[in-house]
Amino acid sequence: MKKLLAVCVLLCLPFSAQATESYTVLFKTQGAYQDVRDDLQLAIEGKGLKITNTNKIAAMLERTGKDIGETRQVYENAEQFEFCSATISRQMMEADPHAIVMCPYSVVVYTVPNDKTVYLAYRKPADTRNPALKKALVEVEKLLTGIIQDAM
Repeated sequence: MKKLLAVCVLLCLPFSAQATESYTVLFKTQGAYQDVRDDLQLAIEGKGLKITNTNKIAAMLERTGKDIGETRQVYENAEQFEFCSATISRQMMEADPHAIVMCPYSVVVYTVPNDKTVYLAYRKPADTRNPALKKALVEVEKLLTGIIQDAM
């Protein structure tokens, strides 16, 4: 009976929320997509950071979807901004040279069909046992969270 109850509890858990929490930090706001997008860009630049690349993800999916026979619209709008912080990136890579894979940092802004919410998110840094790297990754998260909060 206990096993049956445990299985029922597990089946009732919100799997999508658990899966999302392991790899992304998600924020939600209301407003016009273009305004939120512009505010996000200004928040990045307001920290003295240079956006090195802007990926137009919604446009890419629409363009390539036709080539592979997919017609479902995943996003109404979706863009990703890439950038680095010389100070935090250096701390991170001095702590572990292999942390180079964490650069550049990226934040996304997007909307999905039939939803008036504008989503902003970033990829959650992996957990590490290296204390110096852990400290640097905390700073990365503070930076990314601060940028999104400034944009909202």
